Amino acid sequence: MPKLTEYVKTAEAAEILGVAQNTIRKWAEDGKIPMRRNPANGYRLFKRADLDSFLSQLDKAEGEPGRGTN
Repeated sequence: MPKLTEYVKTAEAAEILGVAQNTIRKWAEDGKIPMRRNPANGYRLFKRADLDSFLSQLDKAEGEPGRGTN
């Protein structure tokens, strides 16, 4: 059984990744970031390890020619 302390809600996930909450919701909807729902209230939950992994992928993509943001 996963520990809820391993998860953050949308607002904290957005802060960790440095983007708006709507961006987090869109990325989760698009399957770019794994998301779970809190069974008690239905809130979106994001595992901290998944967010760290996503950040690492973004860092790698920015380092590749033609893949960074302009």
